[in-house]
Amino acid sequence: MSEHRTIVEGLSYLECPRWHEGRVWFSDFYTNAVYSAAADGSDLRVEVKVPQQPSGIGWLPDGRLLIVSMRDAKLVTVEPDGSLSEYADLSGHVGGHPNDMVVHPSGRAYVGEFGFDLMAGAPMQEARLLCVEPDGTVRVVAEEMLFPNGSVITDDGRLLVCETFGNRVTAFDIDEDGSLGNRRVFAEFGPAPTERDLEPALAQVVVAPDGCCLDAEGGLWVADAIGGRAIRVLEGGTIERSVQPGTGVFACMLGGDDGRTLFLCAAPDFHEEARTNAREGQLLAVDVDVPHAGLP
Repeated sequence: MSEHRTIVEGLSYLECPRWHEGRVWFSDFYTNAVYSAAADGSDLRVEVKVPQQPSGIGWLPDGRLLIVSMRDAKLVTVEPDGSLSEYADLSGHVGGHPNDMVVHPSGRAYVGEFGFDLMAGAPMQEARLLCVEPDGTVRVVAEEMLFPNGSVITDDGRLLVCETFGNRVTAFDIDEDGSLGNRRVFAEFGPAPTERDLEPALAQVVVAPDGCCLDAEGGLWVADAIGGRAIRVLEGGTIERSVQPGTGVFACMLGGDDGRTLFLCAAPDFHEEARTNAREGQLLAVDVDVPHAGLP
C-alpha cells in the first residue's frame, strides 16, 4: 500500500497549508485563490480570491484571515464581508516576492522573502525576514538570510526559519517586543552555497528546506524543494524519516482531528510557466505517529 494518498488534485501550485477549525487551508499560486477542504479532501471551497497571488496565510487574534499577496508585496486581510483590505505594504523592505509567513499569538507576523527574482533566474541574493506589527508597521528583524521560507513558532517561544538555498534551518529566540535574538543553526544539511548564479548554486544545495511544521516531540517536518520528499528533522540535523511520493514536495502541515495527518503540497516542479499552464498541483496526505505542535 502506498504511504501517501491524494486528496485534492487539478490545481496549479499549492503552498502554505494550514489546519484551522477542522479544515485544511492552502494557497494556490496560479489560480490566485486560497482554498479549504475537509481532512479527506472533500468539500473543497474557494475561500477568497487574491488577484496578486496568495502565499503565506495565518489568522489574527480577532479571527481575520491574513494573507501574503506576493506580486504587489502586501499583506491583506479578509474582512467579514469577504472583501480584501490592505494590512501592510512590504514593498520597501523586500528584494523579491514576499512568501511564507507565521503569525505569533500577539498578532505579529513574521514574513520571509525571495531576495531576488527567482523565476527570471537572477543571481541569488541574501534576503530579509520581516516582522509586521499588529498596527501594520513593518520592520526588518533578520538579514543575510538565503531565501527565508517556511517558519514555525515553538511552544517555548523560538522561531525556526527554513533557509531554502542555505542548506539549513535557523533558530531565533523571540524577545518580548518581537525582535529576534540568539541566532543559531537548528539543522544544517551542508555548507552554504558559494555560487550566486542560480543553477550552480542549486547544485550546491543538499536539502532545500521549504515549507515546514512542528510536532509534539520537537521534530520538524520539512518539504525538500529539490529532493521530492518531506523529511522529519531533529535538532542538530538528523533526518529521522523521509516521505517520497514520486513528485516534488514544497510545503507540509500536520493536521486532522488528532494532528497526525501530514498534508503535503505537491507538484512536478516549481517553475512558474509550467505550473501556470498545467493543473498538476496536488494535496497529499500521510499518516504519522507524532501530532502537531506549535504554530502555524
